[in-house]
Amino acid sequence: MGMLKEFKDFVMRGNVLDLAVAVVIGAAFGAIVSSLVEHVITPLLLAPALKAANLDNIDKLAWGAVKYGSFLSATIKFIIIAFILFLIVKFFKSLEKKSVPPAAAPSSTEKLLADILDELKKRP
Repeated sequence: MGMLKEFKDFVMRGNVLDLAVAVVIGAAFGAIVSSLVEHVITPLLLAPALKAANLDNIDKLAWGAVKYGSFLSATIKFIIIAFILFLIVKFFKSLEKKSVPPAAAPSSTEKLLADILDELKKRP
């Protein structure tokens, strides 16, 4: 059980969890950008240039076609990954809240000092 507690303490440190989320989100967002460039922007930029060169049957060339579906697929994957990471972070945050001990009740000395302070505040 000692190693499990060490692992939990390691993961519960904010910077480790934040770094893991950033790496996964960065990779997923990189896939969206790559898909946008490869499947949407590049074909849209190449099509007019190829038509200007008077190439026949440009619309039949597979590499010249805009693939909105691939871009949409990458976007949906990103949203799913981001939602799953949100649930994971929420789970770990709930564990963190459970592991924090409740605040101790004030001692009799602290209560007495608070009463004295209240009485002093009441005086003009």
